[in-house]
Amino acid sequence: MGFKCGIVGLPNVGKSTLFNALTETQAAQAANYPFCTIEPNVGQVAVPDARLDKLAAIAGSQKIIPTQLAFVDIAGLVRGASKGEGLGNQFLGNIREVDAIVHVLRCFENDDIQHVDNRVDPIADAETVETELMLSDLESLEKRVPAFQKKATGGDKESKIAAAVLGRALDLLREGKPARLVEPNDEEEARIFAQAQLLTSKPVLYVCNVEEESAAEGNAYSARVFEKAKAEGAQAVIVSAAIEADLVGMDEGERTEFLEAMGLHETGLARVIRAGYELLHLITFFTVGPKEARAWTVHKGACAPEAAGEIHSDFQKGFIRAETIAYDDFVTLGGEARAREAGKLRAEGKGYVVQDGDVMHFLHS
Repeated sequence: MGFKCGIVGLPNVGKSTLFNALTETQAAQAANYPFCTIEPNVGQVAVPDARLDKLAAIAGSQKIIPTQLAFVDIAGLVRGASKGEGLGNQFLGNIREVDAIVHVLRCFENDDIQHVDNRVDPIADAETVETELMLSDLESLEKRVPAFQKKATGGDKESKIAAAVLGRALDLLREGKPARLVEPNDEEEARIFAQAQLLTSKPVLYVCNVEEESAAEGNAYSARVFEKAKAEGAQAVIVSAAIEADLVGMDEGERTEFLEAMGLHETGLARVIRAGYELLHLITFFTVGPKEARAWTVHKGACAPEAAGEIHSDFQKGFIRAETIAYDDFVTLGGEARAREAGKLRAEGKGYVVQDGDVMHFLHS
């Protein structure tokens, strides 16, 4: 499953440079002028996970297949996007299709790269984008909520729920707050709220694009962004798009040496993925055998049949049980056979909640 992150931000903050580096492609044309990204570019990247390599080595797997993460590079936004300015309608439409928003903020000074507002202020940049998203949601709900309220007075049960939960979202937007602050009271409210596809209901990851010298510790600009993220319950990471671009084409040894020289222990991609997983409450489980070792992604709290469904829908429909070994037990004992002998292979039923790192084999009709 993985998840789909839309990379957004004002023009010339480093979105396309970061996209190219993260996906190790040149699919997006990185250039020093607005709107060089006209169509959203989608890049699939492998999620790095050292556990998968270790499992494959123990099982002697011929192939290693990591789970995938999709990045969508979305055209730069300008003020008035909610009214169709610039590439507004296209920008807003593309955001609706992603699971989370990766908001790239310029946290570096460089006179050679023009800022759309001729200043470096990541907080103001974030507010510009957020305002356009809120205005779009506000316009949408000011039409929809009265319609639901009218139907609710006629006794329509679903409209009554929609009027309640979306009404609370409308109140927040009128106060200048994003819809993601809404807390649904039950599963029905949560379902209807999700179906509304509000732009400001999506979780946000702020990516502070800093100069190379600040890649390890950040700078004054990124510190302000981290404060903003903490106050909102959002996530933030520090990335130097310039460094990520330099890493493209290097082999593993060269990357490690280069990162150490910069005072870094991992790539920006790894930091973005970890923050994204936490943001979307995702976990990884594995299937391991002599042919392949493979990583799969499910939401935290998913039960065994749902995990089986990630492999094939028929596995979920005909689920019987899941043979499960905890990652640590698999590694410590040296594989499935010894884990089984030690009583560490468990037969789990439909109600089993999948744990991060589980090694699973599904039996189905």
